[in-house]
Amino acid sequence: MEIRNVAIIAHVDHGKTTLVDELLKQSDTLRENQHIDDRAMDSNAIEKERGITILAKTTAINYKGYRINILDTPGHADFGGEVERIMHMVDGVLLVVDAYEGTMPQTRFVLKKALEAGLKPIVAINKVDKPSTRIDEVLDEVLELFIELGADDSQLDFPVVYVSALNGTSSLSKDLSTQEHTMDPVLDMIVKHIPAPNTDSTSSLQFQPALLDYNDYVGRIGIGRVARGTIKENEMVSCVRLDGSIKQFRIQKLFGFLGLKRIEIKEAHAGEIIAISGLPDISVGETVCDIGKEEALPILRIDEPTLQMTFGVNTSPFAGREGKFVTARKLEERLMKETQRDVSLRVRQNDTESWIVSGRGELHLSILIENMRREGYEMQVSKPEVIIKEVDGVNCEPYEDLQIEVPEENVGAVIEALGTRGAVMDSMTNHENQVRLVYTIPSRGLIGFMTDFMTMTKGYGIINHTFKDYMPVSDAVVGERKQGVLVSMENGKASAYGLGQLEDRGVMFIEPGFEVYEGMIVGENNRENDLAVNVVKQKQQTNTRSAGKDHTVVLKRPRKLSLEVCLDYINSDELVEITPEAYRMRKRILNTEERKKFDARKNS
Repeated sequence: MEIRNVAIIAHVDHGKTTLVDELLKQSDTLRENQHIDDRAMDSNAIEKERGITILAKTTAINYKGYRINILDTPGHADFGGEVERIMHMVDGVLLVVDAYEGTMPQTRFVLKKALEAGLKPIVAINKVDKPSTRIDEVLDEVLELFIELGADDSQLDFPVVYVSALNGTSSLSKDLSTQEHTMDPVLDMIVKHIPAPNTDSTSSLQFQPALLDYNDYVGRIGIGRVARGTIKENEMVSCVRLDGSIKQFRIQKLFGFLGLKRIEIKEAHAGEIIAISGLPDISVGETVCDIGKEEALPILRIDEPTLQMTFGVNTSPFAGREGKFVTARKLEERLMKETQRDVSLRVRQNDTESWIVSGRGELHLSILIENMRREGYEMQVSKPEVIIKEVDGVNCEPYEDLQIEVPEENVGAVIEALGTRGAVMDSMTNHENQVRLVYTIPSRGLIGFMTDFMTMTKGYGIINHTFKDYMPVSDAVVGERKQGVLVSMENGKASAYGLGQLEDRGVMFIEPGFEVYEGMIVGENNRENDLAVNVVKQKQQTNTRSAGKDHTVVLKRPRKLSLEVCLDYINSDELVEITPEAYRMRKRILNTEERKKFDARKNS
């Protein structure tokens, strides 16, 4: 059976995963009675909720005598390291572009990686059923992007297919009346234009893991393509480690992919995408070879982390109430287990009860926190900070390419806000009352910006950013919130009376009946200073009846904060307490008197 290896790449939400669903449904792979969920490739609960792909997924379909291995890649820049490594596993890419949005920052990011790897591209213009499509303009944008990224002549001569993944229709013509309920044009194009892999099965073995998975039964699993030769279950092989040393091990299990399943196989040949287990600490970029014929493949580059946070044991008065795993040992075990699967994550001990966890961005780290919370872990985390590194004797910080689309009436506020965060505008274009702004901004300028941005644009703004490079540290003073907070000075349950007394002081984050402790952040102050408040205060009861009857207290609705908003919101003297039940923002120093003394010393 002939093989084709293809990666599906696109910007966030341009329809990669939905397209893979349709290819699975309409190929000869699944049984007649096999049900497939929407976005079946997004197996993780958070992926399904948020509609984003976090981990690269491998699937394979059978079509007209061909085995097509498809890799569904993440579109978000925080998971760009996965995309880069996947390019070494495939021979071509299917670039999916939204027929209205056109090319976006991550389109540029993922396409650049594909072109650098010399892969053959196919372009799929998706969502052609939308009334607001601009197919011709989008095709021009795609061509311009190819030229800008230095595509060679063969890459510039890319074939195009027009699809509506949601409706399961496609055609080779821009004319929407030619759309038919079939994915054959896409599959035919993959078979025709993506080259077959190099299938040198007679030479000595070379296999390089590009992705990792972890399983409690077999430990670390390396996923990659057999570069040459044949690999068999139970055979003894050598692994050329990243430091050049050689370790021999037995291949315990070999897995292939078909449809939505990982299937056990006995052997695999050059060109096939497989998973192996047997070496408990196998790493991305190492090379598995025949014993005595050790020849290492070039080491794969892994993107360095750009952001770090401190994860610590929960020290609030509510510690241990809501979580199942609350000790330092359990927390450390879980973080170390995550590094087995996620090569872009770094964990190092800070002190006996806290660790510095470094990742590719806020989304990368917040998804780890959310997964841990759902598994029953309790912890407290600090404000994210960018990682400063020295390049040629100069302190450098990470910068990002930022692309924003906002309604015309909000442009002024957005430009002003970005100006104070060290951002430099690269371009500004108008299209039907929408303005597209392109900036270069220090990564720390984006910390805490999302919440302000959504407020400024009333939720209508679209914001995307992708890592650009490390550049000299800018002079911009950004990262700290200007507004002060309302901090509880008592323990107990918030009362309607107590909250009612404070309504003119700012915006509340809690409602009556919510349990609070001293040092917990309960609202945002109208002014720039922090204010200690009593939200548990009860109305004085007297036996004198007042002339006017008691009025029922009517409170404004409190502001609800998600995990990402909490991480964005806090300052460096604050923490987010995270349990399976709740997120709570708090001061590092809980005691009101001690905190005042500390602030006085700091400001003197």
